[in-house]
Amino acid sequence: MRAVILISGRGSNMEALLRANLPVDFAAVISNRPQAAGLDIARGLGVDTVVLDHRVYGADRAAFDAALAAEIDRVGADLVCLAGFMRVLTDAFVMRYRGRMLNIHPALLPAFPGLNTHARALAAGVKIHGCTVHFVTPEVDAGPIVVQAAVPVLEDDTPERLAARVLAQEHRIYPMAVRWFAEGRLHWGEDGRVRVDAACAAEGVLISPTG
Repeated sequence: MRAVILISGRGSNMEALLRANLPVDFAAVISNRPQAAGLDIARGLGVDTVVLDHRVYGADRAAFDAALAAEIDRVGADLVCLAGFMRVLTDAFVMRYRGRMLNIHPALLPAFPGLNTHARALAAGVKIHGCTVHFVTPEVDAGPIVVQAAVPVLEDDTPERLAARVLAQEHRIYPMAVRWFAEGRLHWGEDGRVRVDAACAAEGVLISPTG
C-alpha cells in the first residue's frame, strides 16, 4: 500500500508513522509551508518531499486542493494521512478521498474539535483528555472514529504539559490506525461508524488512562 503524509509544521506524527515499520510505502511527504521542519526530517529518513505553498494560490482554496490532489494521484497513493496539516480542505477534495484519508486530532472527539484543544479542555475542567484518529469528512473533525487514547488531566496541568502527554499517545495510536487500514481491518459501515476486526479490538480501540 502506498501513502502520502500531509504536514504543515514540525511533523512529529509524520515521524512516528515513518519510524513505525508499517506495511506501507510512504511515497511522499507534502507540506503547504516551505519552512516546515518536518520536511528535513522526512528527507533524512529517505522520503521524497513536495512543497505546495498555499500562499501562491491566494484565497482560491479549490485551486490549491486541485494541485494537492494532482500530487497525491501522481504517486498513486492509496491512503492520505493528515499529520498537523493546517488547511481546511474543500468538500470536493475530501469526497475524492473518502474512506482513504485519516487525521489525528488532539482531543477526545466529538469534544473539542478545532484548535487550542488543550487550553479549552483545562478551561472546561474535564478530568480526561486525549486524542483521536478518524476518517476525514467534509465537516471538520467530525468523521468516523477509528481509535482513541485518553490521559488524565492533572491538577497542576498547563496546556503545554497536557499537550506533551497527549502527543505521546498520538504517536502510539496513529501508526496503529494506519497499520489496521493497510491490513484491511477497518470497516466504515452504512451507519457511519467504523468497526474493526477482532484482532484490532484486542489491541485496544481505546487506550485508557494509567494515572
